[in-house]
Amino acid sequence: MTVVSNSSPLIALHHLQQLDLCAALFGTVLIPPAISHETFQTRQRPSWIEERSLAQPLSALVLRDRLGTGEREALALAVELNTDLILLDDAAARRTAISLGLRVVGTYGILLRVKEQQLLPAVRPLIDQLLVFGFHADEELVSVVLQIAGESTV
Repeated sequence: MTVVSNSSPLIALHHLQQLDLCAALFGTVLIPPAISHETFQTRQRPSWIEERSLAQPLSALVLRDRLGTGEREALALAVELNTDLILLDDAAARRTAISLGLRVVGTYGILLRVKEQQLLPAVRPLIDQLLVFGFHADEELVSVVLQIAGESTV
C-alpha cells in the first residue's frame, strides 16, 4: 500500500505519542520535502517515514486551490505516485484530493482503523487529548467518530 501524508495527522499522532500507529497500519509513509520540513524540523523523522521529492512540478490542478505548500506538495506527490491513500485533515485539501480521485483518511479515520485492528482499546481518550491540544474538529464529526467506534454516550 502506498500512503502519502500531510503534516497534520503526523503532528496530531506525535502529540498523542502514537505516531507509530501509522507504521502499524500502513508500513512506510511517504512525505514530500515541505512536509518533512514542517513536521520534522526539530525532531527525528522515524525510519518508516520516507521523504520523496516530486519528479514533476506542481500540477495546475493542485495549484488552483488556496492550500499551504505542504498540502499542495502532498497532493501532488499522491497524484504523481497514484497513491492508495493520502492522510489529510484540512477540509479544503480533502475536497481537492477527492476531486483528484484520491482516497483520503484523516487523523480520526486513522484512530478508527487502529481501534478496528485492536491496536488500541478506545479512541475517546485520544480524541479528548487532541481537542485539548487545540485540534480543530466539528462537534458533529466527533460525535459520528465516537458512534462508529462504539464509544458514544448518547
